[in-house]
Amino acid sequence: QVQLAESGGGLVQPGGSLQLSCTASGSISTVYALGWHRQAPGKRREEVAMITTGGAANYGNSVRGRFTISRDSAKTTVYLQMNRLESEDTAVYYCRYYSPRGMSYDEVWGQGTLVTVYS
Repeated sequence: QVQLAESGGGLVQPGGSLQLSCTASGSISTVYALGWHRQAPGKRREEVAMITTGGAANYGNSVRGRFTISRDSAKTTVYLQMNRLESEDTAVYYCRYYSPRGMSYDEVWGQGTLVTVYS
């Protein structure tokens, strides 16, 4: 079983920056993607940024160019650097682990961390 530990989040003014981190531990596969989704009040959960074990990163359209996902050398901790934050970025951010397994997949979500962009 995989466990996810999130940190970061908090309050920030528009135009400011925050960094989130997520560390995966436990029975981690050799092929997986790790990253972030978010859910704003009254909206559906959406992908923010994910990075694969091969290093390929994918970003949601609304954050591309402002957010950057990176990882440590062990590939088990990912960082989400969020710059030029906007009020629309206010949401609960969830770390997500995804690993294909044959015709199925394993998926684990973190407990979520709140990011509030206020003026």
